[in-house]
Amino acid sequence: MAEIIPLPTKARPSREPEPLWRDALGDRLRRLRHERGERLADTADRAGVSPQYLSEIERGLKEPSSEMIAAVAGALEVTLIELTAGVVDDLRSRAAERAVVGCRVTYALAA
Repeated sequence: MAEIIPLPTKARPSREPEPLWRDALGDRLRRLRHERGERLADTADRAGVSPQYLSEIERGLKEPSSEMIAAVAGALEVTLIELTAGVVDDLRSRAAERAVVGCRVTYALAA
């Protein structure tokens, strides 16, 4: 019987994992709600979800459906495009911060 040899994979430098979409989405939703000065219950009521469910979304504990995301976005008076673009901007900022820290570490090791 032939031995199965795994194909080589690209070695990736060890680094912190990328944030999950649900975490970035939750952070953005919480920030929008706070900017509006709203309580969790107020936004949840307008979105038609329970405050507990909205809290779980904001903490990245739930993978909300597209319908739920649209309902919460509507309650916060933002479009899905605006919300998605904001999440993408947040992810890009985090990636840029990680790149800067990585460069600093590299320079420090080279010194």
